[in-house]
Amino acid sequence: MATKLVIVESPAKARTLSKILGHSYHVKASNGHVRDLPKSQLGVDTSNFSPKYSIPQGKRKIVKEIRSLANHASAVYLATDPDREGEAISWHLSQVINQKKDRETPIHRVIFHEITSEAVKQAFQNTRDIDMKLVYAQQARRILDRLVGYKLSPLLWHKVQKGLSAGRVQSVAVKIIVDREQEIQDFLPTEYWVIEVELARPRKRGDSFTAILTGLADGSRIEISSQDKANKIAACLEQAKYTVIAAKTRQTFRQPSPPFITSTLQQEAWRKLHFSARQTMRIAQQLFEGLPVAGEGPTGLITYMRTDSIHVATPAIVETRDYIKERYGGEFLPPKSRSFARKKGKWAQEAHEAIRPTIIHREPSQIRSDLDSNQFKLYELIWKRMVASQMAAASYNTMNIEIKAQAIPDNIVYLLKASSSALKFPGFTSLYSESADIESNKEPTTLPEVEVGQELLQQGISPTQHFTQPPPRYTEATLVKILEKRGIGRPSTYASIISTIQDREYVHKENGKFLPSEMGFITNSIISKNFRKIVDLNFTAHMEEQLDEIAQGKEEWNTILKEFYPVFEELLHQAEASVERIDTSKPSDEVCPKCGRSMVIKTGRFGKFLACSGYPDCKTTLPFIIKTGAHCLLCGGELVQRRNKRKQTFYGCNNYPQCKFTTRYKPLPQPCPKCGKLLVEYRRGHARCLNCDYKTSLSGQEDSKQKGEVTT
Repeated sequence: MATKLVIVESPAKARTLSKILGHSYHVKASNGHVRDLPKSQLGVDTSNFSPKYSIPQGKRKIVKEIRSLANHASAVYLATDPDREGEAISWHLSQVINQKKDRETPIHRVIFHEITSEAVKQAFQNTRDIDMKLVYAQQARRILDRLVGYKLSPLLWHKVQKGLSAGRVQSVAVKIIVDREQEIQDFLPTEYWVIEVELARPRKRGDSFTAILTGLADGSRIEISSQDKANKIAACLEQAKYTVIAAKTRQTFRQPSPPFITSTLQQEAWRKLHFSARQTMRIAQQLFEGLPVAGEGPTGLITYMRTDSIHVATPAIVETRDYIKERYGGEFLPPKSRSFARKKGKWAQEAHEAIRPTIIHREPSQIRSDLDSNQFKLYELIWKRMVASQMAAASYNTMNIEIKAQAIPDNIVYLLKASSSALKFPGFTSLYSESADIESNKEPTTLPEVEVGQELLQQGISPTQHFTQPPPRYTEATLVKILEKRGIGRPSTYASIISTIQDREYVHKENGKFLPSEMGFITNSIISKNFRKIVDLNFTAHMEEQLDEIAQGKEEWNTILKEFYPVFEELLHQAEASVERIDTSKPSDEVCPKCGRSMVIKTGRFGKFLACSGYPDCKTTLPFIIKTGAHCLLCGGELVQRRNKRKQTFYGCNNYPQCKFTTRYKPLPQPCPKCGKLLVEYRRGHARCLNCDYKTSLSGQEDSKQKGEVTT
C-alpha cells in the first residue's frame, strides 16, 4: 500500500504523475482550490483585511478524502502548478490537511516545469517548504478583486440594473475597448493621394518597375490632399526627365522569434489558429498535464504554459540543435546556439522557462493520431516555434533605388523611391514564420539592375485616392498585447479577463474584433467618471508591480490593501450620492397581452426580456425574441434567434417544444427561389437552401449546387 501521498490539481495530471512515480505513491487530484472566500458574503475583515476562507459545499467530499489519505500517509507532497496560484492551492491544502494539532503530517512542496520522468524525479529529490511570499501575493490579488467586485457591483445594481458586475481588472479591459471604439466613432478620415510611376530602362523589355513619389529631391514632403493637386503633379511628371540618383543593394537578415511565453502563445494561436485565449490555455493545460500517447501512456508534451520567461534550459537547446542538424543539415544551424535571456524587470514572474516541447524529437506528425485536431494544431505551433528559434536566420537581397524627376518646364525636381527584397536563404522561415496582427497584401517585387546616372523611361503614371483609416478594433491577439504592454493583469489572467468581459456581455465579437455593448458603454461611463483612479491604466499597472514586490518579499501583503481601500471606499460614498439612476429600458413593437400598454426591453441577470411599461401596476414579462422573418422548414412557424447555455447563437422554431427544428445558420427572410423553402447564410456573403440544392451569393449570382443540412 502506498505510504506517500501526492496531491495535484487535475485528474489528467494525476494520471501522468502516477505513471512516472509508480506504486509507492498515491496521486490524488484536488480539482483546483479547496478553500476560497465565501460567495454569499464579502469574506474580508476590512479593519485588517484578514480573509475568511471556507470550504465550498462542492469540495467538502474531496477534502474529507484528502484528509483521510493524509492521515495514513508517511508524507504528503504538494505538486500543484509552479506559479502563485499553484502555491496558494498548496497552502490551502496544507491548512485543511493539518487542522488537528495532535498530529501533523510532514508536507513537502514539489516544483517541476515539465512532467517528464527526469524532471519529476529530480523535483521529488529537491523538495522545499511552501513559499509564503507567493501565497501572500496571490492572497492580496484575491482580496483586492473581492473588495472591488463585491463593493462596486451593488452600486451598478442600484444605479443601472440588477445582475451587473464590476471587477478591478475587467473594468480596465472594458475601458480599453470602449476608448478604442470612441476613437473610431470620433475619427474623421483625411483624403490623400499616392502617385505611382512605371519606369523602365531604355531598350530593355519586360523589366519595368513601379516607383512611388515621396516628395521633392531636397527632402521636402508633398501633401497631396485633392484630385486637382494630384492631377497637376501627374501632368508635371508626364513631361519629366527621370534619372537614377542612388541604387544600393545589401544583404539583410531576419532572426527567428524566441520560444513562446504565455502572452505570445495566446497572440499567435489567435492569428494562426483563431483560438481564443481561453481555448488556447485550456488546450495548453492538457498538453502540459499529459495525454495518452501510443507506447508511452499518459505523457506531458510541453513545459508549463503560464510563464513570461523566454529562457530555455541548456539540454533542450542542445537537443534542438542536434535535431536541426539531422533533419535540415548544417547550413540551417547557426555556429552558436541562441541564448534567450530570462526576462527580467518589473513584469517578471515565477515560472523560469519558455513554453516548449518536452522532447524535440517527438515530431507532431508522430503523435497526430494520439491528439484531437486542436491539440495537434497547438502542439505543432509550439514545436515549430521552438525548433525555428534555434535555426539559422533568413537572408534577403534588399535593393533600394532613388530617382529624381526633373519637371519641364517648371524646373521642379521630384523624388521617387522603389525597393525590393528577394529571399536568398530561407533559414528558419522554411519551418515557421510569425504572423502579424495586420498582414500585408503587398506582393514581393524584383527590381532590375540600374546604375547611378542612368536615365529611365516613364511608361505610365497612376494617381490613386486614399483615405486615412481609424485605429483598428482589438482582436484577441491585440488585446492581449496591449494588456501585456501596459502591465494590466498577468499572463495567467489574460484568458479569464477576456472571457469574463464577454460572458457578462460588456463586449462582443464581430468578425473576430471586440465591440462594446450598450451596457459596456454605460458601465464604463459610470466607473470611469466616478472611479477614474481605479481604472487608470498606470494605477492598475502600479498595483501589479506592488503584487510582484510582495511575491519577492519586498512588500508586506496587506500594505497594498491599506493604501487602496480608504481611497476606494471614499469614491464609493461619493458615487452613491452623485450618480443618478439610469433607465436602460428600450421601447419595443410588442404590446402587453394583459393591459394593452407597450412593452419595453430590459436586461436582467439572464439577459434581455420584455416588461410592461405600466410597471408596477402591471408586472407582465415576456421572453425577448429576435425575429428573423423566416419560416420554419418543418412546420412553417416563425424562426427566432436563441442562445444556448454556452451563450452560442442558434435559430429555432417559435412553436417549440411542439416543433424542435433548429439551425446554426442565420435564416434569411426571402424564401428559396427554386423551391420556396428556407434560405440561410451558411458563410459570409453566401446563401443556400436547406431543402433543395440551390446555392447563391448574396450579391445575386448563383453559386455551385450542394444540398444543405438540417438539425432537428
